Amino acid sequence: MAKRPVFQEVTTETPRAAPPSGGMIDSAPKGARRAIRAWLIVIFVMVAAMIALGGATRLTGSGLSIVEWKPVTGVMPPMSDAAWQSEFDAYQQIPQFTEENPDMDLAGFKRIYWWEWSHRLLGRLVGLVWAAGFLFFWATKRIPTGWTPRLLGLGVLGGLQGAIGWWMVHSGVATTTLTSVASYRLAIHLGLAFAILGLIAWYAMQLSRPEAALMRARRAAEPKLFSMSTGLMHLAFVQILIGALVAGIDAGRQYTGWPTMGGEWIPAAIWDPALGWRNLFENPALVQFTHRMVGYLLFIFGIVVWRRSRRSPHSVTRGAYTAMLAALLLQVVLGIMNVIHASPLMLALIHQLGAVLLFVLILRARHHARYPFETSIRGTVK
Repeated sequence: MAKRPVFQEVTTETPRAAPPSGGMIDSAPKGARRAIRAWLIVIFVMVAAMIALGGATRLTGSGLSIVEWKPVTGVMPPMSDAAWQSEFDAYQQIPQFTEENPDMDLAGFKRIYWWEWSHRLLGRLVGLVWAAGFLFFWATKRIPTGWTPRLLGLGVLGGLQGAIGWWMVHSGVATTTLTSVASYRLAIHLGLAFAILGLIAWYAMQLSRPEAALMRARRAAEPKLFSMSTGLMHLAFVQILIGALVAGIDAGRQYTGWPTMGGEWIPAAIWDPALGWRNLFENPALVQFTHRMVGYLLFIFGIVVWRRSRRSPHSVTRGAYTAMLAALLLQVVLGIMNVIHASPLMLALIHQLGAVLLFVLILRARHHARYPFETSIRGTVK
């Protein structure tokens, strides 16, 4: 038997297994997350534009100009004089024309038609952008683990929103009494739009950092601030729904004084016994009064939440809440200006976009309370 050298290596090294390969997010965490986030931001901008265009459609009285729902063939507007006349003839059969616009000619009809057609076209484009992006990321297996149901859910909600949009329009078409869409359905339609917008914004914020970084950040979360921000978010959402009721019955144009309403702190017409509980939704005096009171409450609660955020050790979090408070103050000023000037088109649209900005900044501040950017002596740790 041969002698073994004293320093001979007697162990064998087991080769390391090759890392798993594939197209999932774990193998390319930055690229896929960035691409999906960019896609969501594009959809976010389109949905925000939809909300603004929907507001313009409502304020110009254009929402009932197209009395049929044609998801496919409705993409094309009338292309001949005969087609335009046919659309106008259909519009002349509904109460909005007979009671509010009996003197409207074809040229006037075309002006309101283009608002509603543009709104519906943009809705179809939002659906197309979502479908194209989702199918691409799903087919190339670039969707992060656990994210497929979330992204698919956005598409389902978008489809539901389209159906609710027609359900809303139908309330003003298949009727002998209403000259506009039902305010209840308008509130549901706008509420779902903001819910979709909020989900997109939250998902985009979640995808802005790697999953591991979010898990580390959550260990430094501020539960009390997060809880207060959640309450503020819900209150802002309620205020948005009340704002839809105000728009639905044109309550914003009936009391143009501030801080009083028609010279009264509490308007005499605030309760109509004939309406009963429906006063909460159909009485212009009560609906606008409620919108004002909830606005004041939202502003006060926003200041309380902002003051609580001053205790945060994270400068980025404090900055997020300051931005939120600034947007809240701006929205209050815009609301007062709308009341004083009886909601002219451009000012009302700015107020509606202000609601979008405020809602997103509340979500952003809330996200920072849950997933803060830690701050060290050298700067922010991402």
